[in-house]
Amino acid sequence: MRTPPRLLIADDNPLNVDILRTRLAAQGYEVLTASDGIAALSLARAQQPDLLLLDIMMPKLDGMKVLNELNDDDALRGMPVILLSAKATSLDVELGLKAGASDYVTKPCDPIDLVERVRSVLAKTG
Repeated sequence: MRTPPRLLIADDNPLNVDILRTRLAAQGYEVLTASDGIAALSLARAQQPDLLLLDIMMPKLDGMKVLNELNDDDALRGMPVILLSAKATSLDVELGLKAGASDYVTKPCDPIDLVERVRSVLAKTG
């Protein structure tokens, strides 16, 4: 893991991205952003972030498909991923975690809670 850790936020809602980027940058993280699944995969491959915050419902390629692509790529397999979604049923959470996500956060999320979850996932992988 690099210092500071590099995070990639992939979300098609500019307001969500802005809030998360501001909060995480204030904690000292390097933050990259993508507004769709294809851009997220491209940035993940090019920048090798230490953690991906991944919205499930995105244009071009949804978050679950991005997660599957990460798992199928030898260079990206094992990259920690926190799924972010308004889909909040226990089945949605279970499917996300079974697909390989490190954590699952329902929207709207508390930015302070999310920062703690980021710290926790990075601590487990670093």
